[in-house]
Amino acid sequence: MTKKEINHIQYLVVGAAIEVHKELGPGLLESVYQKCMKRELSLRNLNFISELAVNVSYKGVDVNADLRCDFLVEDVVVVELKAIDALAPIHDAQILTYMKLLQKPKGLLINFNSTNIQENGYKAFVNEYYKILVEA
Repeated sequence: MTKKEINHIQYLVVGAAIEVHKELGPGLLESVYQKCMKRELSLRNLNFISELAVNVSYKGVDVNADLRCDFLVEDVVVVELKAIDALAPIHDAQILTYMKLLQKPKGLLINFNSTNIQENGYKAFVNEYYKILVEA
């Protein structure tokens, strides 16, 4: 998959979040936004896995860490949803760790408790897997 294709998937996911936020606004629980994002991603014909188990391997042994990322979209974009006052560095670390453990090139951290998703409600991340993708 090319960087252009992955960036287009990001665009579609952010568009879905904007639509959910437009309909519901801020102030609800994360679980409500997650259910609505499932519907919106489906309406946009995006393939995704919801509440994907993230495996942790430590010195060759799988550790049952009970980690779950909110969405893996088109097998390349990790999406983590929040509904909190403000994103903190620990949330950045969480998405980056999920991306590393899942070996995925792109991540989106979306906070529905914001005034405008497009302006201040999401952050995009890339890692070493993104850097090796083909430009297009």
